[in-house]
Amino acid sequence: MQYFCMDVYYEDNYAVSAGILFDNLTSDECLLEQTITVENIEPYESGRFYKRELPCLIKLIDSLPELPSIFIVDSFVHLDNDKKKGLGAYLYEYYQNKIPVIGVAKNDFKENSSSEKVFRGESKKSLYITSIGIEQNVAADMIQKMHGDYRLPTLLKKVDNICRGKE
Repeated sequence: MQYFCMDVYYEDNYAVSAGILFDNLTSDECLLEQTITVENIEPYESGRFYKRELPCLIKLIDSLPELPSIFIVDSFVHLDNDKKKGLGAYLYEYYQNKIPVIGVAKNDFKENSSSEKVFRGESKKSLYITSIGIEQNVAADMIQKMHGDYRLPTLLKKVDNICRGKE
């Protein structure tokens, strides 16, 4: 099974999308690091974040030699308890509901009390896990098992640093 975690960093009128492909949740080793720059991104629109970020993720994913088994995104899959679509759900639909998506959010979304809270390391602050195409409790367990002693798993922190130009 191959996992692909992704993040996007915005600067003026362009974005840097980064992704890490890996096959072992408990390792900090990656198979591939991928980065692309996307010009002329959509402006930020409250409640419609997917319009800005989805095209950046699709270009990144389409640059891979083959599709992974699971996507992990720094976002919510669903925005509320009624399953209003968030970035993760739109990504799942784009790839024809064939590749499960795990959303890992660092901040709570008050309309979504159905996310699964995961506490990692010694942190008193949780991560908020949502998913589609995979049971949410299974997705939460996978994020819990990921490598690292801190709140944010090693490879999720690494992908964030890559897209920000810190790696």
